[in-house]
Amino acid sequence: MNTLNSLIKPIVFSRFNPFNRLNSVRSFSVKRFRYFGILTTGAILTIIVGLTEANLAIANEEHNLIARNMMELQQSSERWILIDLSRQRLIAWEGNQPVYAVIVSTGKSDTPTRTGVFKVYTKYEITRMTGPDYDVPDVPYTMYYDGGMAIHGAYWHNLFGTPVTHGCTNVAVNHAKWLFDWASVGTPVIVHN
Repeated sequence: MNTLNSLIKPIVFSRFNPFNRLNSVRSFSVKRFRYFGILTTGAILTIIVGLTEANLAIANEEHNLIARNMMELQQSSERWILIDLSRQRLIAWEGNQPVYAVIVSTGKSDTPTRTGVFKVYTKYEITRMTGPDYDVPDVPYTMYYDGGMAIHGAYWHNLFGTPVTHGCTNVAVNHAKWLFDWASVGTPVIVHN
């Protein structure tokens, strides 16, 4: 008489029979797939590590350039501006003496403020700023230093200390006026993380 257990055992045994030809083909395919996966993963990691090393070299080079320029400016009596993205601070310097410091708002993660060494190349007491998703009239005390990047007053928000901009450095209007009067075209601007 066949019981339920006697019917199940033969099915289970034949399904996992290591001598079954289908199992060895399936096992071979799985091994081949795993081997291919390991090779692919290794190749991808090699590329990522290589790119990371190249990016680190570029980052180190930029960091060294920024550090060298800061040291040179601190050894001079020149006026210069430091924007610290990680602390959301702007410090106005005269040589090695900080003369003015304010909390700012810089670029959001999807529209970051670029790091580097720049110079103020034009100033506008009042200007209009436009972009794909903004149009702001009467932006006060604007100093452009890197393409469309500028230090300027912001009357439309009070979120200083938080990155909220499209890449510019927003300053409260009264602070922007002080900076505008203090700095001139050619004033160095250093932006770092």
